[in-house]
Amino acid sequence: MPIINDQFTIHTQGNNDIIDITKHVQNCVYQKELKDALVCISVQGSTSAVTTIEFERGLVQDLKEALERIAPTGIEYHHDEIWHDGNGYAHVRAALVGNSVNIALKDGLLNLGTWQQVVLLDFDNKPRSRNITVQIIY
Repeated sequence: MPIINDQFTIHTQGNNDIIDITKHVQNCVYQKELKDALVCISVQGSTSAVTTIEFERGLVQDLKEALERIAPTGIEYHHDEIWHDGNGYAHVRAALVGNSVNIALKDGLLNLGTWQQVVLLDFDNKPRSRNITVQIIY
């Protein structure tokens, strides 16, 4: 079972930045000219995540607000007591969403719905450069 690894970097604003990375992933995959494979997209870092969503303004805002309700900023986190960096909420959010997503490549195309995109979420409290790995197993 051969494996191909590719990588790209995205610069974020932090603070719940949600970025559509679908075209970057497609560029990594489509240049390989494969028909059927499993594509794993992952991000390095414990304050960022990767998932899929319909990337439209209203739903992006809904996701941000939902995450604020689940792991709010402005409250005490034990992580902050140890590291004093004020991003305990970012670690919790990243753990809940997850750092990777798997997408089937079927007949040469990513198996995404009409309104489904791959997104990078950066929860940290400052801008970052995030390394995204695209691993293709065929």
